[in-house]
Amino acid sequence: MIVRSNKGSAVRQFCSTKLRLYWICLALSVPLTFMLSGLLAGCKARHAGVIAFIPRTTGMSLWEAAHAGAEAAAASAHLSTYWNAPTREDDINSQIALVNRVIDAGYSGLILSPDQPLALITPVRRGLAKGIPTVILGSPLAMPPGGKLSYILNDENEAGSLAAMRIGELLHGKGTIAIVGINFDIIGVVDRVRSFEAVLSRRFPGITIAEKRTGSFNIPYEQQATEELLMVHHNLDAIVAVTADATRGSYAALDELHRLHRVRLIGFDQDLIQPIETGDLDSVVIEDTYDMGYRAVELLSDQIHGKAVPALIKVSPRLVTKSNLASPEIQRILALDSEWNR
Repeated sequence: MIVRSNKGSAVRQFCSTKLRLYWICLALSVPLTFMLSGLLAGCKARHAGVIAFIPRTTGMSLWEAAHAGAEAAAASAHLSTYWNAPTREDDINSQIALVNRVIDAGYSGLILSPDQPLALITPVRRGLAKGIPTVILGSPLAMPPGGKLSYILNDENEAGSLAAMRIGELLHGKGTIAIVGINFDIIGVVDRVRSFEAVLSRRFPGITIAEKRTGSFNIPYEQQATEELLMVHHNLDAIVAVTADATRGSYAALDELHRLHRVRLIGFDQDLIQPIETGDLDSVVIEDTYDMGYRAVELLSDQIHGKAVPALIKVSPRLVTKSNLASPEIQRILALDSEWNR
């Protein structure tokens, strides 16, 4: 009797079944791949023509004016903007996360005002490597501009000079002052302090700087630091607060100690304007962030269309006093005359 083995047919059947499964999987995988790539492309397509704008924080006049300028320029260039930021200026990790999300989503361009000059370098470089044109606004990163990276900065040398000349005028060239709010996390702040001291020393040698205090992104801290300063230096003639937080903190301290009109206060960055009308705050050196936001979108629009753009633009600040607060120029810079604030 001849015994026939079914091993060969079983193997052939197994191989045939496996081959059919292979072709079925392959047939299914092709449309699945196309479907996934189509979904990804759809996500990126939704952000084509959209400029992402990530300032240091939201809810500050300094950046709301920049937002208004960017919106105006985007409307003219047939673009749109996405606006988002951390709720605090010291929340660097949140800003990094926002930048990374913008890069992964494939926006057409990025406007960034960094909270820290070193920590944001890596995500910015990642975006540039992916071909996303980027404009750094206000204060620079610790990396040079060039290629798809441009800077639109406040002219801090001029800002420091404006404050020094105002102090010299107020004190008639003689007196004692203090500087508060020196924040080493913002390169622009360090530059404005350096310029202020240089001009003051050269033009008004009779004015003495009694003390310089470092600052933070915390208004109560700035208030406490100023109160301590006033307790130590009883004959202080003026305070120069070199950030928006320091300006608010110093104003609160002077108000608390009933010394608003005995110690003159010069602030920086347009987050405390109304007390200028009453004379409680002498003046504020403001950044023209409206113009910065407008120019940033213009630069990105040119880059999107393949045009050459400048690597660096410096925008002149302005000194706001009671006498010029209502002028058309200052109202424009503060975005108070735009549809944005109506």
